[in-house]
Amino acid sequence: MLTKVLIANRGEIACRIIRTLDRMGIASVAVYSEADAHAAHVRMAGEAISVGPPQASESYLQVEKILSAASRTGAEAIHPGYGFLSENADFAEACEAAGIAFIGPTPKNMRDFGLKHTARELAISSGVPVSPGSGLLDSLADARIVAGRIGFPVMIKSTSGGGGIGMQLARTADDLEEKFESVQRLARSNFKASGLFLEKFIASARHVEVQIFGDGQGVVAVLGERDCSAQRRNQKVLEETPAPRLPDEARQRLHQAARRLGQAARYRSAGTCEFMYDAETGEFYFLEVNTRLQVEHCVTEEVSGLDLVEWMIRLAAGEELPLAEHQHNPNGHAIEARIYAEDPNKGFQPSCGLLTEVQFPSDVRVDGWVERGTEVTP
Repeated sequence: MLTKVLIANRGEIACRIIRTLDRMGIASVAVYSEADAHAAHVRMAGEAISVGPPQASESYLQVEKILSAASRTGAEAIHPGYGFLSENADFAEACEAAGIAFIGPTPKNMRDFGLKHTARELAISSGVPVSPGSGLLDSLADARIVAGRIGFPVMIKSTSGGGGIGMQLARTADDLEEKFESVQRLARSNFKASGLFLEKFIASARHVEVQIFGDGQGVVAVLGERDCSAQRRNQKVLEETPAPRLPDEARQRLHQAARRLGQAARYRSAGTCEFMYDAETGEFYFLEVNTRLQVEHCVTEEVSGLDLVEWMIRLAAGEELPLAEHQHNPNGHAIEARIYAEDPNKGFQPSCGLLTEVQFPSDVRVDGWVERGTEVTP
């Protein structure tokens, strides 16, 4: 078993990982930017190393600084959490080259699913349903042709990135012309890539995702599904498992599709296969695979009794997990509500500043990092 793990992240997810490390008797190392010197994850960890200025690009995203912190503290493995470097294949390879275990999927998994259009091609080859759409588009003229073939409305999507960034709905040809360039600019500025493709828009769609866990050798366990349809600006607000009002037959088909995709990719560690479920027709279509731990992994843990972070750590340490024998039998339902720092009087605009009062109920699971006096920084 590992004896020391560095968490290459901050905030809620860093605190959550540290709790599991503490329970397993594994020493924890936190990294922090100057803005987070007094943050909760820094206080909770056994050791803490500064990795630079407040800007993430100069601290949390600096691969050499993260690897140096791991080397200096003797950490044998790095857990990336979500966001930041969690889906960066080059970082995962750099960890392995430095003799440090990367707690997560393989670099190949990340590359296979990192671009949405190539992930879509892998889904098709695995017999997983995809919505009518296109490959990468060379121009607006090509987009018009595809939209004419599949019919409006259509979603214009960036092949890179996530979190709802680089995604626009076009209801008409005029919409398409106006928004195509807008999405291209967003993709270029946020992800340094401007590749776009189209997918048919499904008005009655529900966003349903399936949690998988693989051993990297072709064995994949399905740990249930979550409904994440309640969203604002393409950002999830409420998540529930099991997905309510989902026919058992559709649930089984979703699980089987996710397993086939994970097996085809020889997926390792925790991952999430996302689908659109058409509530009118009962059909579903592949969206993407998130090659990391999801924010909403908590609800899966609550109904399964599993600790997904512990599974990730044990697999990275070389242990065998009971994936082939696992049967998913959820116990009850769990709902996660994400609490955002926003101003409801300004259209839920993100809002930073001092938290003067913080209270959470005592009879629910709270995965968080804020408290009275916490400064939510830009």
